[in-house]
Amino acid sequence: MGHGRRTVTVHHVRAALRGAQRLGLDTVPLLQRARIPPLLLADDRARVSPEQFARLVRALHRATADEFMGLGTIRSRPGTFAMMCYASLGCPDLGTAMERGARFYRLFPGGPDLALESDAGRGREAVFALRGGLGPHEDALTAAESHIVAEWLMLIWHRVAGWLIGRRIPLLWAQFAYPPPPYAEDYEPLFGCPPRFGAPRTAAGFDRRWLTAPIVQDESTLQTLLRHAPAGLLSRRDYGTTVAEQVRHALTGALRTRGGPADGPRARHSARHPARLPELPEVAARLAVSPATLRRRLREEGTSFQELKDTVRRDEAVSSLAEGVEPIADLALRLGFSEDTAFHRAFRRWTGTTPGAYRHETRSQHI
Repeated sequence: MGHGRRTVTVHHVRAALRGAQRLGLDTVPLLQRARIPPLLLADDRARVSPEQFARLVRALHRATADEFMGLGTIRSRPGTFAMMCYASLGCPDLGTAMERGARFYRLFPGGPDLALESDAGRGREAVFALRGGLGPHEDALTAAESHIVAEWLMLIWHRVAGWLIGRRIPLLWAQFAYPPPPYAEDYEPLFGCPPRFGAPRTAAGFDRRWLTAPIVQDESTLQTLLRHAPAGLLSRRDYGTTVAEQVRHALTGALRTRGGPADGPRARHSARHPARLPELPEVAARLAVSPATLRRRLREEGTSFQELKDTVRRDEAVSSLAEGVEPIADLALRLGFSEDTAFHRAFRRWTGTTPGAYRHETRSQHI
């Protein structure tokens, strides 16, 4: 059901298409293949499900024959990422693997200059950095294109590093060498720490003890990763490194146990009563803090309980409507709305369109 998975902003969808547009490709069939309504692109508040975004990235890879989807300063031939992963598998530990992966991409003229810095002068911190921009032709990219490539490179190396050792690596900090983009609030859930913009360079820091963690993956598990890469890596969320993420997790867990369309008679029975998402005191108790502490910590992370409740309900609504199975009235009740009209109002506020129109548009893309 795609429960509780974070939806992707329309800014990312537009950015992903820019390379194809620059190459003169018609993007409408690519959007249709991904089952994304082209109309959505006009609305800044629109969002798509991780599945729709993953399909779009796959379609763009095929159409551009480029793993950077026409967004990089050079073409990265299909298979480059896979070969980098194969090169890293034979390493004894994460530090060696990351070093080898960075060196692999530096072999390509005009490729991204990625570097792992872990000298003793850094104390307990290791730093992964994007040095000297994206290559010699970076000025051919628009600012938005170079920002999105930098962000995706950082995200993918972080996810791959975690995958190699089978553990989530909490980042101590992440900084970006450009001003905050329009979707800046999406960075914290993606990277698991508050981002800093306008920094001298794009980089992220983590505890250097992770560098000695052994590589636990092999060629058979790599096949599974590659079947979904890199789209799966871009849309897969980091877990629980911020209080906001822990609250999100508690709320999505509550939605999941309320029964979706797959739950048969239980769902039909529960459809008569709106679901009740836990309130702040209940979530605080689950996280073993006082309600006042939880409120303060969410405020420090730049969010609030109500805001998180809204994003959880919005993301669940978008995922369900994109799948097109659950009746809208059942969805409204499952999300805790006692009447359809309240759900319609909220959905319009979140996305700029109505649930019916969103489902119709998404359905019309199924080919």
